[in-house]
Formats: sequence, C-alpha cells, structure tokens
Amino acid sequence: MSKATRANTQSPAPRGGDRHDLIRVHGARVNNLKDVSVEIPKRRLTVFTGVSGSGKSSLVFDTIAAESQRLINETYSAFVQGFMPTLARPEVDVLEGLTTAIVVDQQRMGADPRSTVGTATDAGAMLRILFSRLGEPHIGPPGAYAFNVPSVRASGAITVERGAKTTVKATFNRTGGMCARCEGRGSVTDIDLTQLYDDSKSLAEGAFTIPGWKSDSQWTVQVYAQSGFVDPDKPISRYTKKEMRDFLYGEPVKVKVNGVNLTYEGLIPKLQKSILSKDKEAMQPHIRAFVERAVTFTTCPECDGTRLSEGARSSKIEGISIADACAMQISDLAAWVRGLDAPSVAPLLDALRQTLDSFVEIGLGYLSLDRPSGTLSGGEAQRVKMIRHLGSSLTDVTYVFDEPTIGLHPHDIQRMNALLLRLRDKGNTVLVVEHKPETIAIADHVVDLGPGAGTGGGTICFEGTVEGLRTGGTITGRHFGDRAAVKDTVREPTGTLEIRGATANNLREVDVDVPLGVLTVVTGVAGSGKSSLVHGSIPAGEGVVSIDQGAIRGSRRSNPATYTGLLDPIRKAFAKANGVKPALFSANSEGACPGCNGAGVVYTDLAMMAAVATTCEECEGKRFQAAVLEYRLGGRDISEVLAMSVTEAEEFFGAGEAATPAAHRILGRLADVGLGYLSLGQPLTTLSGGERQRLKLATHMGEKGGVYVLDEPTAGLHLADVEQLLHLLDRLVDSGKSVIVVEHHQAVMAHADWIIDLGPGAGHDGGRVVFEGTPAELAAGRATLTGEHLAAYVGA
Repeated sequence: MSKATRANTQSPAPRGGDRHDLIRVHGARVNNLKDVSVEIPKRRLTVFTGVSGSGKSSLVFDTIAAESQRLINETYSAFVQGFMPTLARPEVDVLEGLTTAIVVDQQRMGADPRSTVGTATDAGAMLRILFSRLGEPHIGPPGAYAFNVPSVRASGAITVERGAKTTVKATFNRTGGMCARCEGRGSVTDIDLTQLYDDSKSLAEGAFTIPGWKSDSQWTVQVYAQSGFVDPDKPISRYTKKEMRDFLYGEPVKVKVNGVNLTYEGLIPKLQKSILSKDKEAMQPHIRAFVERAVTFTTCPECDGTRLSEGARSSKIEGISIADACAMQISDLAAWVRGLDAPSVAPLLDALRQTLDSFVEIGLGYLSLDRPSGTLSGGEAQRVKMIRHLGSSLTDVTYVFDEPTIGLHPHDIQRMNALLLRLRDKGNTVLVVEHKPETIAIADHVVDLGPGAGTGGGTICFEGTVEGLRTGGTITGRHFGDRAAVKDTVREPTGTLEIRGATANNLREVDVDVPLGVLTVVTGVAGSGKSSLVHGSIPAGEGVVSIDQGAIRGSRRSNPATYTGLLDPIRKAFAKANGVKPALFSANSEGACPGCNGAGVVYTDLAMMAAVATTCEECEGKRFQAAVLEYRLGGRDISEVLAMSVTEAEEFFGAGEAATPAAHRILGRLADVGLGYLSLGQPLTTLSGGERQRLKLATHMGEKGGVYVLDEPTAGLHLADVEQLLHLLDRLVDSGKSVIVVEHHQAVMAHADWIIDLGPGAGHDGGRVVFEGTPAELAAGRATLTGEHLAAYVGA
C-alpha cells in the first residue's frame, strides 16, 4: 500500500497544459509571407534573421505579436477598447499557443519638451517621493518636486449644505515644482518682432511677413485688421502703447468680421499656439526656416534650465537638490543613492537603486534623468523601454525585440546578450529580430527567412540550431562567418577638416583633424561622444550632407516614389505617352479615386470605438479612378508601376517603350543603397530606421555635397548587404567625396582609411579622442576597447 502511494507521488500523470510548449503558426500571409508555417519553442530564445525585407517583422510583429495584442484587447470592455487602436486579425490560418506579448521596439520616444528620461521611467517618480520624505526644508508632497505640476492658489466663497445652507470662505493651495517663467520647459523663447511684420507698413498694406499670412484673403489677418483694436490704415510704428499691447498681447475675445464670429488674440500668444508649440522637425521647410529666423531659444534665467521652481531647488538631501540629482550621470546618481541611510524609506531606496542599476547594467549609465526623451536615439529609446521589464515579476510572457543591439558597441553587445538570456531564464519566451552574428550565436532556436527580399522572400529557409544554420547553405548561413580584412593600403587624404576645442555635451576640449577625401570612421562605446563630435562640431554648412536615422516626415500617403521625387518623371512619361495631364497620375491630385480620395482605404468612424480601415471597394485599393487606369506605359498602368519593386522598376524604366532616364537614375541610386526590394508605393510609415536612412542617402546622393556624414548606415542591414554598403561607400569616396561614418560594425571599421576612436568610457568617462590612425594600427595596438574587439574580429 505504501509502495503504491510512493509510486503515485513520484510520477504524476502528465497534465494537458504541459503539452502546450510551442507557438504554432500555420498559413501566415501578412505582407510578403507566402503561407508560412513555423513552430517556435516557448521559454527559449529564438532569433529571426534574413535579408532586409525578407518578412521577419511581418512574421514576428505583424502576425504573432499583433494577434496576441488583439486577443488581449478583446478582453476589455467596449468603453476601454474605444481608447485603443482597432487591430484587424492577421492573415493567418492557425495561431496556437500564444502568450501575452510585450513588444520592445525602436520607435523613438515623443519629442514633447516636458518628457525626460526620468518621466519616461519610474526613476523620476521615485526620486520625487524620496525628496518629499527626506528633503530639508520640507516643501510639500511629491508634486512639489515635479516640473510638470504648476503651483495653484485659489480663494472664494463656497456653499455648504449642512442643515441650512451656509456660505463660508475657503482657500485652496497646491504646491507644484514647475518653474513659472518657462512653464517646466527649461528654455524660454525670445521673438524678434522685426521678423513678424514690417512696422513701416499698415495692416492694409500687408505689414505681416509671417509665411502664409496674406492681407487680402487670409482670415487670420482680417481678424487683426477689422477687430477694432487697431487702425488697419495706420503704420504699426505709429501705434499707441495701448494699441501695441492689444496688437501683441491681447487676451482672446470674440469679434465679428464680415458677419462671422471669430476669436481675436494677440499676435505673440497666437503664434505660440499655432506655430511655436509644434515640433520644429515636423514643420514644413519654409515654416521651419521662419521659426529659426524669428525665434531664439535660451536657457531659462530663473531656473537655469532645471525646469524647477525655487522652492523645489532649495530642498536638499545631504546637500543635493532634486535638480542636482536629475542632472547627475545615472551611474553617479546610483552611487549617491546607495550611500543614503534612511530606514524610514528603505523599501523605496531599494526600488530606486534597482532601477538605476538597471540603467547602468543595460549600458545607459551615461544618461541623466533630465535628458529630454526626444533626443534619445532609436537604440537608446529601446533600451530605456527595456528597463521596466528587467525587474518585472511577470513570467511566461513573450518578449519581442526589434534589433536590440542597434547602436551598440561590440563591448556592449555582450551585456545585451546577457540581459536577453536573463529574461529567457525567468521562464519567458524571447523572440528577437536580429542581424548581428554575436546575438544570433546565443540563440536556442533560429528561424531564417528569405531567400530574397520583398516578393523574393516570405518563406522559411531554415529552422533549427545555430550550428545547423552555419552549414544550412542559406544566405545567412553562408555569410555567418564573414570577416572583412583590414586594408593593405589606405587612401591618402586630400585635406583636413579641423575641429578645435569641441565641448558639445560630454566632449572635453577635443582637438582633432578629420581627413578629407577618404573613408573616416568615428567609433567608440555608446555615449562616448561620437554624435556630439560629428553632428555637433562639424559645421553643417555648404557642401556637408548629414544623413541620420531620424523619422522621415510624411503622411500615410507618402511613399518612396513621392519622397525621392521619382513620381515626377513617371507621371510625365505617362502623360506624354497618353497625351493627357500629368496630374491625372497622382493619387493626391486629379487622378484620385473619389471613393477614398486616393488613400486606397476608407476609414469608418465607429463612435466610441476606434476607426476601422477597409479597402476601398471602388478602386480595390489601387487609389486611382478607373478611367486613369486605362492609360498605359509599356503595357502597365500607374497602379501596377507603383506596385513594382525598385529592382523591377529599374529594369522597366531602363529600356524599351517605358525608358525614362530621369526615373532610371533615381531607381539606380535606390538599388545602390540596398533598397531594391522596396515597392515604389509602400507607405513611408512602414519603413524601419535603417531603411529610412538608406532612403535619405539615395535621395542625397543626387546632391553636390562634398562631405557625407552618415550615422550607423549598417543599422538593419543583413550580413550579406554590409558588403554592398562598403562598395557604395568606396564609390562615393572614389568619386571625390569625403565620407565620415559613425559606426560600430567591425566590417566598416576594418574597411576604413582612418579611424577616430572616442572614449575610453561613456558620459563623463568619455569625451576624449583615445586613438587616431589606420585600422591596422588600432587592431595591432589593442590599446582601447574598440581595438580589442577589432583585433578579435580580423583575427589579428
């Protein structure tokens, strides 16, 4: 009897839930996926690789993560779902074994001026609570230390209904930490009035010089002219003090202009709301030029850029105010917090230490909590988002990462790998889209998509272990062991670009000569000062073309054809071949489908639910009127041309009836930068950071600049495509250009003619030039972290 009992306790019957150890995908057809079926092991680290455009993101983000998010959203009430985007079910036959998906992508954080690293994480909130408990003198609750909370005072009479109604006096006070002068922004604007109007003219004579403000037809101008506050026929220079005050700073008030009720407001507050409150990078070029000309941004003199009120700055812990703490490098702040001994807030100190140590561990110890979040790179933003997950108690969830090693020095990649393994070892499923062999090498399971990009991809080429990938014969497997050799001979510079006394951000009076006429690589660990040196010290003047990974501004109607100017010669070729107007071949102009206004989809507003996009039934998503699609060039209509990939279009416009030299030149540049797989009509909003940068590069290659500055052009590039990029950089240099590249990829370092290495560390531990010379000298010396990793890479 006892034996039987022991046997039962040692070998319990397997439960049904134990069999669900796979995520099964069958028949996925999202974007370019061709009925993909794959089984992904749970609680393992799976890396998805393949050439750019092979379908990795379509499988991981648009299928697996999207369906998980959709199913979770459906568990909420209709009211809550009304505040969420409506997600359509991905095109897939079967999806089984999904768990909650947490997506950590490369989307940059919002550029709101009040958003900082501290507000984007829990660190700022915990620091405010700490100061509200321990700060001397005590000034109030945590909100008193928040630069987003203004101080509020009110007094008056309130009616209290307690038996008989009685009126009592009441006062209300709330202490906030916001600096009243700059309203928590840290900077104030000074507007040059001479750029807003010509004071020798009257409003009727067209005194305004603001772009788009015309005195004859512009309603905005008519409000000022007919408001009654100023004389429209009197020159502005002759206004009385009262007229000038009303004209520049008048409070909003209703006025009647030509029988229409409108709001009159002073010129300065009007501009601040309509133009100056917007992100400068999102403005049209002529508006941005006006703002740069008319407005100067200076550090707030009252708070000295700290954003905080005098009271918040006066409260200190061991001589340190919250402004001092937020300005510290996070690694130094972590050390200061560790030195605090306060048993009354011990749990809070432990949580704050853990969060700050996570910053250091993830390679962001060089940041400060007051760093505006909009200034973080895509890689930095992704790692900031990771911090909240490192100490999470959640297990058995699916973490999805989009190239987490982007922007990381080889030294930092090892740390990132350790973090990915730590998430896996907590019992989570970790899915990573990645190109770097160092991260592919730690995978438990590899899924390689391809074999090509766009229509040439979308299939599973390999599934299995890393060792199997090496011998699998796929493009990734063949290039897995690629190592670029250090050049035997390097080019001689044709001149130098002198940088003297550079002090931007963490640079320490850096003097360096950047050689011209060669391929120069600026490298160093993340936060060492590379971007500060290149973007902050090289004058962006005549002949300097700077290409970064910033988002391309454009709506969902924008695509590679419109962005590069390719659509203009295509429209003209169609118009000439058919004897009609070019405007007919624009989905944003006369040729647009009337049913969807050229968008290809119809957006339906469902009141409290989010809008739903459905393919337009009239044009079937082609965006053009049926009559326009009857016009052909080389046997193709305009919608078929926009559906072509760059490679197909290059061949189409290169010869025969459709030969168009202007279009062929632009397509050639797109193919040169490795974007041959993109379709001409693909919305810009769907491009990755690396694709955006290469699209910018293709556009700027047509310019006549002499110096090209590139910011990590290998971002998002497959191992096989890096070689093509190196050939492109060589062609640029051989054509007489000077190319300066900020880069971590060892293949680009090895291929360089000259290397400038910054460091030795990040933040205040960096900001110095630790090496200048050829790649061979850097690898042979092994004197810096970069030198050690480059030597290991080339086998020196």
